Formats: sequence, C-alpha cells, structure tokens
Amino acid sequence: MDTTTASDRLLRAAMVLATVVASAALWWPWPAEASQRIKEIAAVQGVRSNQLIGYGLVVGLDGTGDQTQQTPFTQQGITSMLQQMGITVPAGAAMQLKNIAAVLVTAQLPAFAQPGQQIDVSVSSIGNAKSLRGGTLIATPLKGADGQVYAVAQGNLIVGGAGASANGSKVQINHLSGGRVPQGATVERSVPTPLNQGDSIQLDLNSADFATARAVAQAINTAKGAGTAQALDGRVVRVKAPMDSDSRIAFLADIENLPLELAKPAAKIVLNPRTGSIVLNQAVTLAPCAVAHGSLSVTISSTPVVSQPGALSSGETVVKEKSDISITQQGGSIITLPAGAQLADVVKALNSLGATPQDLLAILQAMKSAGALQAELEVI
Repeated sequence: MDTTTASDRLLRAAMVLATVVASAALWWPWPAEASQRIKEIAAVQGVRSNQLIGYGLVVGLDGTGDQTQQTPFTQQGITSMLQQMGITVPAGAAMQLKNIAAVLVTAQLPAFAQPGQQIDVSVSSIGNAKSLRGGTLIATPLKGADGQVYAVAQGNLIVGGAGASANGSKVQINHLSGGRVPQGATVERSVPTPLNQGDSIQLDLNSADFATARAVAQAINTAKGAGTAQALDGRVVRVKAPMDSDSRIAFLADIENLPLELAKPAAKIVLNPRTGSIVLNQAVTLAPCAVAHGSLSVTISSTPVVSQPGALSSGETVVKEKSDISITQQGGSIITLPAGAQLADVVKALNSLGATPQDLLAILQAMKSAGALQAELEVI
C-alpha cells in the first residue's frame, strides 16, 4: 500500500513539473536580444552573384506561340537563326509561325561559378504568345552588364500552369507565359573576385546599424585577437586576414559562424497598399490615443432605358442610360486605445478598432502624424 502511494505521489510530481516546464514559454521573461551568426547579417565584399540576360526563342509550341504579324521581332529572330544554319528566307516572305515565341532569358551567376557548371534559368514571353507550355528553349547566349557572354542556356521548359479555351470560353490555372529550365544554362566564363587580394577583407552588413557593426567587430576581436577587426561605419567592418589562400578560407569559415547578441531593432511598420498587408516588428510601441473610424461608400448604378418611337413614325429607337447615385456613410464612435509597450498589446489595440487592413493603412499613418505611434512607416 505504501509503495502504491509513493508511486502516485511521484507521478503527480512529474506531471506538475511537466506542466510548469511546458507553460514556461508563456511567463518566462525572455531577453530582448536575439542570437545570430555573422554569416546571417553580413557578406564579404566582392563575393556576390551577377545578373545575366539574353534574348531567345522557344519552339515546339502547340499553336500557342507569337502572332508574327503583331510581333515582327519574332520573325526577325527566326530569320537570323536560320541564316546561321545556312538557310536563306526569301525577302518579303510572310511567315505564319504559331509554334515559336520570343522570350527573355534571365539567370543568376553565383559567386565562384566555374566553366562547365550548370545554373537555373527563367524564361518569360515578350510577345503575345498564349502559352509556353511544352516548348523548348534553343541555344541562347546569356550576357552580363559588360556585354560578355558568361553562359549559354538551352532546354525544355517547365511551366507551372495549364489552360484551355474553346468558343470564347477560357479556363486558366496559374501563369502560362513564363517558366523555368532547371540546370538549363552552362557557365562559359567565370567572374574573378577580390577575395584573395590585399591583407584584409571587408564585411558589409545587410542593414546599416552602428550597434551591429560594433558587435561584429567585438566578436571577431574576441575570437581572433584584439585589433583584427575594425568597424569603419554603421555598415562596413574591415578585418585583417591571412595572405595564404587556404588560411584565408579557414579564417572566413571561423568568423562567419561566430555568434552575436544583437540589440532590439528599430521600430518599423511596413505597409503594402496594393495588397493591404501590414507587418510590425517587436519594437513597435503605442501611446494612449483616441480613434474614430467610419466608412463612406458611393454606389453608382446605370440602367438602360429604351425610347421606342410610335407606329408609322419616322423616328428611331434610342437607348439611353439612367444613372442612380447613392451615398452611404457609416458612423464611427471614438475608441480609446491604451498604451502598449509589447507587440501583443499593440496588436490587441488595433484589433479592437474592427477595421479592415486597408482602413488600418490610413489609421496607422494618422496615428503616426499625431505622435501616438512610435515606429517608422515604410510603404512598399
């Protein structure tokens, strides 16, 4: 009997302990700082990708290509390609090519890419092709900003959509005028990087912040010795690195994984008026304020009115439009919003307004102008 009682007590104690641990995330005072690595907030200067672009043709379409009379550059492109293959098109020949589409091909050439490696390419129609589904991209040189060819793309397109039309009816899923060719371009030329030049390297922070630049320099100096890193401004940190190539790579591998304790970022609210999206970060605070919100809607309806002439008269039937305009304004009571120092408090206060995201765009801007919102507003 005593053994059973002791087991029950031990089981109850374990359940209580598990409950406390599971609920700790709700009441434990988490620090305001976030731990990250240097590789996630900074990049080595010169180690970057390069944009490539090219003009090409997609062939093999099932009658969904460009209408060459409206897109003459498609006909010029196929004529130039045929001439390179020894085929001469008679001057003035009207070609009706429904299985060909003119496209722009874009790609990102990664840092340290070497000849022979393959990269993905994106293909986008620039004519009036209805669909690129089932097409094949023929050899297309991809050039950089300096006009040099760095890769050549070719392959079958993958289009993430489908569609069908008949007798004026049309059904379409996703986008049909663009696609991708995985591993569709072969690198022909590499881009040199200044990684092994000089006795130091430069770290460029993703965003300008003096506290972050100081934290990066301090972390490197702690791990590699005093005087190794120096913060030049809020975005640039200069680091002394070994001259040997192998030692420099090992040095970079070490410092990019150093942990950082970053301070809370500046308060910011990002607004997107086109989609109605609103994003707040954890530093946004709200001062006490009062908000009154109402909506105004204007409805205009047009009704066709037919005026029929009398019998045996020489008049004509006339169709006119009768317009009805109505205005509806909803009343809005004044709502007092309390001060909020935490993100959850700010969200709760904004939700109490009962406004749509589109209305919140205007409300947040007005609160910022009134000094009740401590945050920077960024419209994208």
